[in-house]
Amino acid sequence: MKKEKELSRLILYSLSPQESHRLGQILGESLSTGFLVALSGDLGAGKTSLIQGIARGLKVRDRYITSPTFTLINEYQGMCPVYHFDVYRLSDPQEMEDLGYEEFFYGEGVTLVEWAEKIENLLPEDHLKINLDHQGPEIRRLMFTAKGKEARKVLGRFRSRIFQPKDL
Repeated sequence: MKKEKELSRLILYSLSPQESHRLGQILGESLSTGFLVALSGDLGAGKTSLIQGIARGLKVRDRYITSPTFTLINEYQGMCPVYHFDVYRLSDPQEMEDLGYEEFFYGEGVTLVEWAEKIENLLPEDHLKINLDHQGPEIRRLMFTAKGKEARKVLGRFRSRIFQPKDL
């Protein structure tokens, strides 16, 4: 049981927004279509920086990847559709129903959700949860938790890319 738990969780520290962006890019390269990443953390924790990196890893060419705080969702095209939700201002989960969230969450693209804790009961059973915490002015703690079999595979691919030996 312990081994499974080890495969389901990873904690990393980022020392700068650029480093968070790079971690996101590596994660994006590890994702498969039809997958959801749920991000949580306080304002300024680095969710959007991480998502910008994920989008780069998914080959999104758009230069301005911003948090859709007022529109609730932005869609980008990369190697697959990328749906970026920001549910911070969500006042009622019914708004997600009205958007037809299931089409995005269970579709052919990759879905990224900021403030995912607000809609936790709507998230697919199988997803990757990332919690970001401030540890200092620039330092962030990123806790990755795989929820389900596919999420463990994604986390495994990400882990192997992060910790692969560098060419000497």
